[in-house]
Amino acid sequence: MEPPISLRSVPPGGAARRRPGEAGSAAGSLAEATRFDRVSFSDIEAAAARLAGHVLETPCVESKTLGQIIGARVFLKFENLQFTASFKERGALNKLATLVERGAPLKGVITASAGNHAQGVAYHAQRMGLRAVIVMPRHTPTVKVERTRGFGAEVVLTGDNFDEARDHAFALAEDQGLTFVHPFDDPLVIAGQGTIGLEMLRAQPQLDTLVIAVGGGGLIGGIATAARALKPGVEIIGVQTSRFPAMFNAIKGTAHPQGSSTIAEGIAVGQPGKITREIVRELVDDLVLVDEGDIEQAVLMLLEIEKTVVEGAGAAGLAALLKDPARFAGRQVGLVLCGGNIDPLLLAAIIERGMVRAGRLARIRVAARDTPGVLARITAVVADAGANVDEVHHQRAFSTLPAQSVEVELVLQTRNPAHVQAVIAALASAGFDARAY
Repeated sequence: MEPPISLRSVPPGGAARRRPGEAGSAAGSLAEATRFDRVSFSDIEAAAARLAGHVLETPCVESKTLGQIIGARVFLKFENLQFTASFKERGALNKLATLVERGAPLKGVITASAGNHAQGVAYHAQRMGLRAVIVMPRHTPTVKVERTRGFGAEVVLTGDNFDEARDHAFALAEDQGLTFVHPFDDPLVIAGQGTIGLEMLRAQPQLDTLVIAVGGGGLIGGIATAARALKPGVEIIGVQTSRFPAMFNAIKGTAHPQGSSTIAEGIAVGQPGKITREIVRELVDDLVLVDEGDIEQAVLMLLEIEKTVVEGAGAAGLAALLKDPARFAGRQVGLVLCGGNIDPLLLAAIIERGMVRAGRLARIRVAARDTPGVLARITAVVADAGANVDEVHHQRAFSTLPAQSVEVELVLQTRNPAHVQAVIAALASAGFDARAY
């Protein structure tokens, strides 16, 4: 195996702008960058040895129901079952363990993260007795912030996105002499994530397609490196949210605009890594974009069908299959459920919105004469039609109906869109003017 690679890799902007805390000359850093700090299969095997017994070798099993829906065999790698509920602790542990192995004096470590890498660094730094400072964007979900603090890390909330948080972390690293642990653009981190590909193809060697979420590219870079060594012919497809298409743009030469927010905040990266970009360019077959609605649907389906909770980034692979099932028909597809740290309020909103799209939660308006007992008659019709009343609102002042009339808004629990129409028809038969909206 090649000698260990420098732990402080050159930023995407090139060697002329060395980040705080980087050792060596700019020329030396450039020499490393030009060979793009190649991650080898032996690096991934070494990482697997370091991680053994410290992270969970998560199950990779078939979902027959999802396979029937897609028209393919679908295998799920449950990285949301890790202690920190994310694959990120693999790369974080590999990096920290290597730092400790080398015996270099450490004042502490620092990173920037939207949450999952933060928890991985914080948890394993705590285990190793290292000081950890985590810089997170201001709008990081509360569940990720509190869990990171729970691991003993010092959390700094600043910036509106990962890039702003990262720049602040670099400044703190220089001021306090801390070692920066990059969330994706570091050979040791990439090798740690690559252990997932190792486990997937050893557990399910028949896989012919891997569909992997892409933010900065650490996950797909590591998995692609492992997969090309174990099974060179496997097709590897990366998935980005259309609101943060940085890697897609960099590889395909497109100029899709970047949004300001996404439910898949774990892959909301504005600038891909230098190392990861080159790995993706060489080893990944294609990149696709998915929309917010695709991700929402995937989160809900995994909850309903697999009874497993994933965050938006963790559902990106399934979202790609749902968006274009014909592309994957007849294939044996591996997906990584890369994280499960979703804000409960966001999950509740996704569930409710999904129920609306499925026709299982409907809102109707009923116009009626404002007389005693009219509401009881309306709800009786609804009950006879097999629907359940979730909410009721009377609109008298805010209505265009005559003064002696009332508009009743009902939120109903229903079975499907056909059932909604059946309820409306039953109300019409009872003499009420009803419509869905």
